Amino acid sequence: MRDEQFDGDLTRLPFTLPALRAAYAGGLGAEAVAAEALRRIAAADDPGMFISLAAPDALAAAARALGTFDTDRPLWGVPVAVKDNIDAQGFPTTAACPAYAYTPDADAVTVARLRAAGALIVGKTNLDQFATGLVGVRTPYPVPINALDPEIVPGGSSSGSAVAVARGCVALALGTDTAGSGRVPAGLNNIVGLKPSLGALSSRGVVPACATLDTVSVFALTVADAWDAFKVLARPDPGDPRGRPAVLAPPSTVPSDLRIGVPDAASIRFAGDTAQAAMFASTCQHLADCGLTIVEIDFAPFFEVAALLYDGPWVAERHTVIADLLARDPEAIDPTVRGIVAKALGISATDVFRGLYRLTDLRHGIAPVLAGVDCLCVPTFPTFCSRADLAADPVGPNSLLGTYTNFVNLLDLCGLAVPTPARTDGRPGSVTLLAAAGQDRKLADLGTVIESWGERSLGATGWPRPEPPAPLLSAGPHEAEIAVCGAHLSGLPLNAQLTTRRARFLRRTTTTADYRFYALPGGPPERPGLLRVADGTGGEIAVEVWAIPLAELGSFLADIPAPLGLGRVHLSDGSTPVGFLCEAAGCTHATDITRLGDWRAFIAVGAG
Repeated sequence: MRDEQFDGDLTRLPFTLPALRAAYAGGLGAEAVAAEALRRIAAADDPGMFISLAAPDALAAAARALGTFDTDRPLWGVPVAVKDNIDAQGFPTTAACPAYAYTPDADAVTVARLRAAGALIVGKTNLDQFATGLVGVRTPYPVPINALDPEIVPGGSSSGSAVAVARGCVALALGTDTAGSGRVPAGLNNIVGLKPSLGALSSRGVVPACATLDTVSVFALTVADAWDAFKVLARPDPGDPRGRPAVLAPPSTVPSDLRIGVPDAASIRFAGDTAQAAMFASTCQHLADCGLTIVEIDFAPFFEVAALLYDGPWVAERHTVIADLLARDPEAIDPTVRGIVAKALGISATDVFRGLYRLTDLRHGIAPVLAGVDCLCVPTFPTFCSRADLAADPVGPNSLLGTYTNFVNLLDLCGLAVPTPARTDGRPGSVTLLAAAGQDRKLADLGTVIESWGERSLGATGWPRPEPPAPLLSAGPHEAEIAVCGAHLSGLPLNAQLTTRRARFLRRTTTTADYRFYALPGGPPERPGLLRVADGTGGEIAVEVWAIPLAELGSFLADIPAPLGLGRVHLSDGSTPVGFLCEAAGCTHATDITRLGDWRAFIAVGAG
């Protein structure tokens, strides 16, 4: 079901931002959506997903208080979950440790901004205790169930938040990310995990794990939804001592000369998982097919940085948070978490400075590598880990899941975990994009290119992936953009005239509403005619935009028969590529199909 097709059945309404906005604009009330969110949570039958839920009466009252649908509030009526190490007024904060629990007097800054934007806070989600873990099983509460496979760990530490989004119970959820907690559970549950640049989102009101490395993160079903949430949250907070200005650039095309660094054959790690290796290889090939440059680099220094997070002095930072509780009531702390944090007792001030010096040296060595690429692309994790694996070894599988995540905040990178088409064994595919601090928008643009590839449903919902926003890719300096609307479309008879000339698909969009569309006589193959008009009788016509090498353009033109020619076509995304236009005289005996607006629709009508 597409976003705009809400049929009044709330159980079928996708909890994506476009779908909710369209339904609200059509008259749906926020109170009904609030009740539906609670119904979906109950139907999921996963007692480990939430630690605390809003009372139905309180949530209904919050929905009524929103008044009528307000398009100026970007998250109006959007159900949101919050990880239970982030303060939300009206809920206890436990960090998954009942002995640590307290009742906050105010919302965390991020939660306050969600409410100001119109969001409905549905509840507080489960996590690895004190956000120490990537597995999601280090909790005194029931363990959340992976949304796709109950035998696989849900991922952590933001386990409940990821599962709630993947099951379609909420549209967005807040997590936190120190070592991968906003990315690993996203990958394990087939959703998007946005890990912002450090300091871009306020940390006030968040129980720290490692305060200098923590960030609030966002889970969503699509890149666009995650970015909409980021825009709401990424506002300066003068009270946050670690805050930095966020870069909120508008969407942009991905340049064809983008260089993407990936682990080379000698350093890439999959723990023997051939399906994961194939998933990553196919993703890299897809990016190369889009005209982007894949650069293999040695990841050994990155893995050295990653080792510092738990084998170096940063464990002592975790100790600062729970030192009093650890001394007073050590049994209140999960045994695995206690064992990890207790290592801080053997770390000296000298060890701290040695760790800082080593990190500085590694950063210095890595800097030229990062300068040679525009971003990195890595598997979100090397392989899947089962709950049985964790029962046998509480630490090893957790470390394995952090292979491609533990170094990120130590190197001050931003990150975005993006689903890919499913692996050959049916498990979800996921890669993570990484870039220097402040490059969050670049990752969202590139993430949309990955997200638009192949067939995929959203999370575990079965809802189809909506078409991503255009534009996606741009032509390179030795290419021309060309818009096609008929037999040259992907999969149609003349598409080979593009692909054999090494043309690259860029995006799908429509013309402006200034064109009449005709089925011309003759064929096969049947051909359309696109005629620009100025009398207000035109419509928006579906097109694909391709990039064709300039050296191939002449031979391509030679294949175009009268009454067609090439001219500038005005598109709804603001671009004006070259496209097929028809002479007015050529439309005299043609069939006007403007009302269909799409050559594929005309073919379907003819077939029917």
